[in-house]
Amino acid sequence: MHKSKLAGFIIDCKTNSIESAAEFWSQALGMPLKALPGEEGEKYVRLLDPGDNLHIEIQKVDHESRVHLDIETNDIAAEVKRLEALGAKKLEAVGSWCVMLAPTGQKFCVVPSTSSKFDQQAKEWG
Repeated sequence: MHKSKLAGFIIDCKTNSIESAAEFWSQALGMPLKALPGEEGEKYVRLLDPGDNLHIEIQKVDHESRVHLDIETNDIAAEVKRLEALGAKKLEAVGSWCVMLAPTGQKFCVVPSTSSKFDQQAKEWG
């Protein structure tokens, strides 16, 4: 058995300045910024949800701007298998997560669980 839940949203921005993009979304959503360390900080900036319910990041990308969601899980392989059975397709493994394509055409990611409320909020799959 494994668990999964909506982790949050990643705002993909085709931009030369991740800082400017992050500042816009911080102001638009009323969420403070959190810089990320090292190489990760060159491509991502975190927005802090005061309720600690959603993980929201601004991501610098080369493709067209869009928003995608992340599903967090305590078992990547089991969650990918469950989603494939529902009609999703695995596109690629990237580090510790997996990029997938929903049967409706949206890309999304399956990521390791990191939220503080994961155990209480996640759905258990048999």
